[in-house]
Amino acid sequence: MKKTFRLKDIDPMVFSGAGDKNIKVIESHFNSTIVLRGNNLIVDGLKKEINDIELLIENITYTINNKGFIDSNDIKILINSAISSNNSKSDESKLDNVILYTYKGAVVAQTKGQIKYYQSVCKNDIVFAVGPAGTGKTYQAVACAVSALKNNEVEKIVITRPVVEAGERLGFLPGDLKEKVDPYLVPIYDSLHKMIEPKKLKEYLDKNIIEIAPLAYMRGRTLHNAFIILDEAQNSTKMQMKMFLTRLGVTSKAIITGDITQTDLHLNETSGLVDAVNVLKNIKGISFIKLNESDIVRHKLVKDIIKAYKKGNN
Repeated sequence: MKKTFRLKDIDPMVFSGAGDKNIKVIESHFNSTIVLRGNNLIVDGLKKEINDIELLIENITYTINNKGFIDSNDIKILINSAISSNNSKSDESKLDNVILYTYKGAVVAQTKGQIKYYQSVCKNDIVFAVGPAGTGKTYQAVACAVSALKNNEVEKIVITRPVVEAGERLGFLPGDLKEKVDPYLVPIYDSLHKMIEPKKLKEYLDKNIIEIAPLAYMRGRTLHNAFIILDEAQNSTKMQMKMFLTRLGVTSKAIITGDITQTDLHLNETSGLVDAVNVLKNIKGISFIKLNESDIVRHKLVKDIIKAYKKGNN
């Protein structure tokens, strides 16, 4: 089956990349052949693949119009997204699942679970994202927060997590607060560095537009017009979780992420995340998203490792 797609409102050379690099990346993921002639893209392959490629072309066009360019990394992300979207029989264009455009490329909800997660954040003020490592819980939460900040939907971002490893007794550790907490917040800083240019990120941090602090330092505050993230929430106690959720001020949003299989609390302590899932499940405006092994986007062996440990613990 052959189908011709006309590239509208974009430079076909930007689409194809230097030496047709982008087209070669697309062909490496499909069994179809793709030929660019002028503004026409001729695709020869199975109907199912052509449907995936049609959605991919829409998303690439959208990305170019928003960023002014596209690279091979963007292409790979959008390929996975297009395939995932069509496999889930969704009629929504994959461009609706682009969370954020960054100086390093697009951040896209790639799997069925991640798409549901992103859509839930758009519709609800409080979202709990629960699942194993590698499912993009924290990364996607940070992307949603940065997107809201860039679109002037909020005035600041607050990212926090329990510092159980230090017993929350940070006063006994050497150095100022930043020096004490930073080692426990490396994954969050990694995410921010991928989404915000270094100079701009430093400005945000210096001006406290983006604030990163341990959960214990949230007590007594009310956060208005902010996007708040509680990471590693499985390590919060019931009282800490209640304290965090009641910090939410006017026009604020919150995402709570965690993996209930990886709690570092003492054996006699109930996880605040586990408790919240049970206590708050019927409240309108609060959404609970459960991610699983099919949503893992790390090395392909990570899925098998998690499945093996899960099987061994049963």
